[in-house]
Amino acid sequence: MKRRDFIQIGIATPAASFTMVKSQSLTALSTVSDQDIRHSVCRWCYDNIPLEELCDRVKDIGIHSIELLHPEEWTLVQARGLECAVGYANDWGLTKGFNNPDLHGALRKQYEKAVSLASRDGIGQIIAFPGNRNGIDDEEGLDNCASGLAPVVQYAEKEGVIITMELMNSKVDHPDYQADSTEWGVRLVEKIGSPNFKLLYDIYHMQIMEGDIIRTIKENVDYISHFHMAGVPGRHEIDKSQELNYSAIARAIKQSGFKGYIGQEYIPSTGDAFLALAKAVEICDVS
Repeated sequence: MKRRDFIQIGIATPAASFTMVKSQSLTALSTVSDQDIRHSVCRWCYDNIPLEELCDRVKDIGIHSIELLHPEEWTLVQARGLECAVGYANDWGLTKGFNNPDLHGALRKQYEKAVSLASRDGIGQIIAFPGNRNGIDDEEGLDNCASGLAPVVQYAEKEGVIITMELMNSKVDHPDYQADSTEWGVRLVEKIGSPNFKLLYDIYHMQIMEGDIIRTIKENVDYISHFHMAGVPGRHEIDKSQELNYSAIARAIKQSGFKGYIGQEYIPSTGDAFLALAKAVEICDVS
């Protein structure tokens, strides 16, 4: 199952309908960044494009990673000179996860296998989800996630891989999703107490739930191992058509000392998706 299959994107135009055309204007934006920001892009946003072609196109833009890949995909990406910033452990989707003790045994097997492969292939992070609440309150969900993740994270420590749990909104895209606040995520990181468990701070999702993005990043950057970006509202390009100032956000991330990746995870809505992606890189390359 691909990520697109289990994400409610909340827009009317599917990515498959976009015309992926080459543009002479792309050349001006195609130089590899010499800034500290390391750029990644989420595979599922371009899943109508063959992965080999996507590799070649994003390399021309100055993107260093294609993420949210399974092992057979990340080895292909690596063979074409790119990294995979974050990999998958399974294809269960977002609604089932570590807040359900009945799933802990199966999740441990899946994650230990994925972590082993990630360690072998030099993949630094594997994504995790708490699942939907399904009547589980936040305190119980926190405890359940901590107990289920503990052996997984312990194994990840030995293998040198980070488990990163994504924060997402439960207001628009993912009703009932449990990790829907920075505060809850930070408490889980503190409860687990390992440098190999961190948060994937999705700026799009947290703008919908909380706002106050720059201050939150500055105060909690030590708990964060990865960022995702998309425009609000609509989850489209990070341009002037939406309410977030991504140049200011990227500058705050850089000034915080963060050295990881930022991943573009928006749904392309322009005629030239790669020109827009190159522009997103330019917006985030700040001094």
